[in-house]
Amino acid sequence: MSTPELAPTLRDVVALLDVRYPRATAESWDAVGLVAGDPAQQVRRVMFAVDPTAVVVDEAIAWGADLLVTHHPLLLRAVHSVAADTFKGALLHRLIRAGVGLHVAHTNADAAAGGVAEALAAAVGLVDLVPLEAAVAEALDKHVVYVPVAEAEALIDALAAAGAGQVGEYSRAAWTMTGTGTFTPSAAAHPAIGTAGVAERVPEARVEMVAPRRLRGAVVAAMRAAHPYEEPAFDVLELAARRGATGIGRVGRLTEPMTLHAFGERVAAALQPTAQGVRVAGDLAAKVSLVAVVGGSGDSLFDAVRASGADVYLTADLRHHPASELRERAEFELGERSRAPRSAGEGLPATSAIARPFLVDVAHFASEWPWLERAAADLVTDCAGSGTTVVTRVSTLRTDPWTVRLAPSEGTAL
Repeated sequence: MSTPELAPTLRDVVALLDVRYPRATAESWDAVGLVAGDPAQQVRRVMFAVDPTAVVVDEAIAWGADLLVTHHPLLLRAVHSVAADTFKGALLHRLIRAGVGLHVAHTNADAAAGGVAEALAAAVGLVDLVPLEAAVAEALDKHVVYVPVAEAEALIDALAAAGAGQVGEYSRAAWTMTGTGTFTPSAAAHPAIGTAGVAERVPEARVEMVAPRRLRGAVVAAMRAAHPYEEPAFDVLELAARRGATGIGRVGRLTEPMTLHAFGERVAAALQPTAQGVRVAGDLAAKVSLVAVVGGSGDSLFDAVRASGADVYLTADLRHHPASELRERAEFELGERSRAPRSAGEGLPATSAIARPFLVDVAHFASEWPWLERAAADLVTDCAGSGTTVVTRVSTLRTDPWTVRLAPSEGTAL
């Protein structure tokens, strides 16, 4: 007899989504997390979409979804009413009446490992990805504790239980070495080892473990509770800030260089078709290898793109003036380098020198859509890991607001 499938609660699913896309990593202006739904209800079907529009809500209800996960928030700005006589209020009422929860993963999904930027990079064939603008990694402490050698393993266990020693995919990570500790208890002391007034020498282990700074109090308390000494000797050292593995956008390389024209065609083939299509700025015959990508609106990140050394920048919503200025600046700086004095024998600049980065601009919706399939697959995997099962679906409705692109009439001057 087969074991019946166990459906998670909405609370369970939200907890799994929060692990993948931590809400704390969302931008301060953003509105992410659970918007509607009873945390205690069971979730059997989850639909993913870019936008919480009326047609997407229709699709979710018709399919029998218990939860709709969207990238864009329905209530990004503060509202004072969700009455059904407003279009956003009407959507919420329809979801609630149908028993469909709504959860948003927006800028927290943009930055995450396996999030929007990585999905876009993978869709166009990039490898060796690093963040375009890395987030600062969580602040860490290093706890250094001196303990009798025989008690070192128990101390490591206690610190690990309090959250220390987690390094990437490894837990209970610690470093130890041995030496000799010396102390003289006073007459008022109650030493675990030694006698009042007598200098004592004890073989001790030096134990070092890292822990998130937010857990400092808990880790120190666990150390004191587990330590045999009345007055443990320990240090808490604040580690230097470091770049995290996540952040805004990604930079990666193509497995083989290709022309800008070929890369533009690859982008067009990889992403959902839209009325806008794919716009390219630059020399179509030039070879490109290093690519920066940002899902959604990306013209605020031009400085980071230039600093990355990318040959081409793939993003959405590029405005006329910022895009024009980026290309003009690149052309100007290339010209300045060509006119700069050179030492004897240095030679002339390469004739292939071309102003970079080039630009590839796509529709906002298209740049974020690749994440949906990855997010849906990840949720199925995460639920299975917790002993539950969900069925997922990715909406294929095109919610890009632009619906038609009109070509010039024959004979129209451009």
